[in-house]
Amino acid sequence: MPADRFVQPELARRLCELSRQAGRQIGLLIDRNGVIDKVIVGDAHQLFIPDLGRERAGRSRFRGLRLVHTHLRAEGLSHDDLTDLSLLRLDAIVVLLAGEDGLPTSIEVGHLLPPGSAEMWRVDRYPQLGALNEDFQAFIRDLEAQFGENNKIRLPGQEAALLVSVTTGDARSARDSLEELGRLAGTAGLLVLDQVLQVRRELDGRTLIGSGKLKELMLRCMHSGAEVLVFDQDLSPSQLRNIATETELKVLDRTQLILDIFAQRATTREGKLQVELAQLRYRKPRLALMTTAMSRLTGGIGGRGPGETKLEINRRRADERLHRVEKQLKDIASERNMRRARRRRVGLPLVAIIGYTNAGKSTLLNRMTQSSVDAEDKLFATLDPTSRRMRFPEEREIILTDTVGFIRRLPKDLLHAFRSTLDEALDADLLLHVLNAADPEIEIHKATVDEVCRSLGAAETPVMVVLNQIDRADVDRVHALTETWEASAVSAVTGEGLPALMERIERVLFREARAEAWSRRAEVTVGEDETAIEEAEAPCEVYDLEEGPAT
Repeated sequence: MPADRFVQPELARRLCELSRQAGRQIGLLIDRNGVIDKVIVGDAHQLFIPDLGRERAGRSRFRGLRLVHTHLRAEGLSHDDLTDLSLLRLDAIVVLLAGEDGLPTSIEVGHLLPPGSAEMWRVDRYPQLGALNEDFQAFIRDLEAQFGENNKIRLPGQEAALLVSVTTGDARSARDSLEELGRLAGTAGLLVLDQVLQVRRELDGRTLIGSGKLKELMLRCMHSGAEVLVFDQDLSPSQLRNIATETELKVLDRTQLILDIFAQRATTREGKLQVELAQLRYRKPRLALMTTAMSRLTGGIGGRGPGETKLEINRRRADERLHRVEKQLKDIASERNMRRARRRRVGLPLVAIIGYTNAGKSTLLNRMTQSSVDAEDKLFATLDPTSRRMRFPEEREIILTDTVGFIRRLPKDLLHAFRSTLDEALDADLLLHVLNAADPEIEIHKATVDEVCRSLGAAETPVMVVLNQIDRADVDRVHALTETWEASAVSAVTGEGLPALMERIERVLFREARAEAWSRRAEVTVGEDETAIEEAEAPCEVYDLEEGPAT
């Protein structure tokens, strides 16, 4: 066959005539030189494509074969045809619709689309053979070039991921959460190839997204080369098992992804133990996913039988490790409490920096204290709390502490594991709530952090809102947010607004706090409770004219 034609008209007519006579679909696998590699005879409904061997090297290259076959019914390219197109990475599939007289009535051509397109494939229908006059060689060169442009470069050992979100509510909110999941995946070291959002009336209890959508996801992964499925929702143990079994891919949910990021970021002994505790709490209910075929056989009287199964051993070891880690964290928490008590005795006010992850908390700490704490443009760049002293011009000092960032739907296991670390916010005299002024979701992020603070019991602690990154934000929006939240607008990178912020912190901690203390003392003193008056009066020197000085 001519190499520049999808199919030759004479061959197409002969193929349809033979297919009608036999009552079976007939297909041809043709290489790029026009040579017919295989002739396939199926039944009246479908073809069975034989093993085609290894693919050509390169993610952006196709197999170098196109399939031309007949359909005896009026339907065009079927779902099975498109599945074969994706799984086998064929150059194209050409379907000839054979009429009752044995002549082709119309023709359809399907081919894959580059990753990132709205669809995985494209199907074109032509009413007659003469309408398909496109040069096949030029077509396949252009298609492979498009795939080459969209082929993202992977680092050695980097895994490619497909992000999935399912919602029964607001699609816009789910899409924003999916974008945040993409940033989490990038922080974890995954290469995000595509995102899929599904809106359903109700979630599927078995696979969350339904069997049909799951097959489509599997095709997308094969089409794009993704090896990991990352769900924005938390999966139950059975859902995790079902999805992994049917797709044969690595499956993660949002909690697993965040735990993995924390495991990468933990550097201190306390941080590593906290992450391990959260992982143990998360994985313990999912130990049933492991095979129970292997069991430990025991012998002797009373010990015959299957003995302790592999699952029971894993659960017992998980419980033992869980108790051991909890004990170690309690010891570390006691040491942290002792350090906090010493700071209290010294009398230095404690200011804790809180906020949504990647809002610029560590950068602000570095700018205010002239420190060099690790600050990256990544989620959860700071995991372990860092404290630094800061001195004001009047020889007054405070302790400034940078805490771990928060995020929407922060896993409960992580919140429990990092409780001792987050207690820094509970003991603070003032909370600096840092927000990214350039973030379009700043209201949602503020509400998220406020909710976490309430759950920790820090709702009564004074809070000062700080709008960071004003050098990247709209001026009118910054002005409106400053008035709404009585916030301080700063740029931790350029230093703009920092003198005013530090002056405000000094006024709140030293001047207003002292005035409030004197006010409380005055209110108690004028009361009628003598015990309260005695407790409120500070020790002082009293000078008696006759007997001399006395305390």
